Formats: sequence, C-alpha cells, structure tokens
Amino acid sequence: MPCLILDPDMNTEKTQQLAITALEDLKGMDIISLDVRGQTTLTDHMIICTGTSNRHVKSLAESVSTAAKKAKLGYIRTEGEKEGEWVIVDLADVVVHVMQPTAREFYKLEDLWGPIKELREQHQ
Repeated sequence: MPCLILDPDMNTEKTQQLAITALEDLKGMDIISLDVRGQTTLTDHMIICTGTSNRHVKSLAESVSTAAKKAKLGYIRTEGEKEGEWVIVDLADVVVHVMQPTAREFYKLEDLWGPIKELREQHQ
C-alpha cells in the first residue's frame, strides 16, 4: 500500500530519514535500515532500533509517531505500545520496529531478510 502523504514534498526516503532522526534524538541504539523493496510488497524500508527499557521503547516509538504527524503523513499506525517490549510504528512505506535488547536478540529481524534476498537473487 503506498503511503498516503498529505505533504507532497514527503517521499519514502524522507519518511525514512524522519524516522531515523526521531530515533536518534532519543538515543535509540543500534539503528539499522533495511531496503526491502523487491523482497516484500508490505513496505519499502524496515527500520530496527533497540531501546533500553519498556519506557525507552515506548518513548522512541512515540517520537517517530509524533514526527510523522508533524510531517502530515496520512498513515500512521502503532502496535505494542502497551507492553513496550516491541513496538511497531507503521508508516506504510516505512515500518519501524523498536525493541528491547532481549526481544531483538530473540527475533533477529535483520537476519531474516538476508536469506530472503539471497533466494530471490538466485531465482532471477
């Protein structure tokens, strides 16, 4: 689904940078951004970040959501903020995963995308 953007000057790369800046502003740790175009139709970029506690994870996700609202993005959804172990901020073309260290180590999201990319490249 394409991102509904109320600001015509906002594109996927700007949305990605907006999210990364919001995470950096609150000292998000180990921020990585994966370009998953060609691997999934769900989103273009996946950003993964670690927070130090459930309060920090919630604050990081809220920072991204607030920045997206200020940028007038029309599609902003969050999930998991009640628990604070793993919060997802879905901005359509950019999906942000903010996780506590134990959740990030357990799920290893960044490791999931490597094999998918290799399989797709083999079948091209």
